[in-house]
Amino acid sequence: MEKMLTVSSSPHVRAKHTTKSIMLDVIIALMPALIAGIYFYGMRALFVTALCVAFCVFFEWGWEKIFKRPSTIKDLSTVVTGILLAFNMPVGAPIYAIIVGSLVAIIFAKQIFGGIGQNFINPALAGRAALLAAYPTAMRTFTETIPGKFVADAVTGATPLELMKNDLFDQMPSFMDAFIGNVGGCIGEASALALLIGGIYLLARRVIKWHIPVCYLGTIFVMTLIFGGMGTFLSFESLFLGGAILGAFFMATDYTTTPMTVKGQIIFAVGAGIITTVIRLWGGYPEGVSYSILLMNLTVPLIDRYIKQKRFGEEK
Repeated sequence: MEKMLTVSSSPHVRAKHTTKSIMLDVIIALMPALIAGIYFYGMRALFVTALCVAFCVFFEWGWEKIFKRPSTIKDLSTVVTGILLAFNMPVGAPIYAIIVGSLVAIIFAKQIFGGIGQNFINPALAGRAALLAAYPTAMRTFTETIPGKFVADAVTGATPLELMKNDLFDQMPSFMDAFIGNVGGCIGEASALALLIGGIYLLARRVIKWHIPVCYLGTIFVMTLIFGGMGTFLSFESLFLGGAILGAFFMATDYTTTPMTVKGQIIFAVGAGIITTVIRLWGGYPEGVSYSILLMNLTVPLIDRYIKQKRFGEEK
């Protein structure tokens, strides 16, 4: 029997990773941070996360149903967006903010541009940015932590970054509190250690590469050390405050919204680190991770245009 020749379009080299497997790895990597968020902020952290995921899935399903597009819910990308959106919100976020954030993330930042792989900005960060503009009070009211208890306290306080920004160093948490957890902030900011565990898992699984996280965090450290006047120790501690670790490993590494080449990714990460530090030190808002990544998302087409991979066999 003659063998049939199968002709297909490129690419012909198959990778072992699929969209679903990558997203599943990201979800697994986010679980330590979710557990830490529940431990430090109470069961409402799980409630907010579940609602964000549910509304993101609902909006994606509804959009694809209305416009008769193939369903992409099973690839788990929407679940990841929902978890990341929740991680960028305070535990006391009202339900209306969760709905609006999910709508912006899925419809206005993703589906309106064609769905997964077509969006040019990170959907979860777009949802956060919209909420900060629409509901600044609700998004900047952070609950103090009660380690070991599953009931969120009603008392609110300033985040460590706000204390650092106002030179109130004596009121800042200890390094161990900043690293392990027990600091005020968004759900995903509860424990830098938990986020690092997830980041190392993604590196080990080769879902992400080290270039963006290392260059991003390294730039923040160097810039803070040079211009912050805080000294080496506080500059290093600032890496574990706010959303720097979350952004470095889980949002700045998004395949769709980052450059294709390693050199381009380094430029992207350094640029995001510079913007983050400028906002943290001299901006009106103590945290600059979200805006820095979103702004650098807009530069990706330009970076990819000028930083190109050398073609096989190409001569200068």
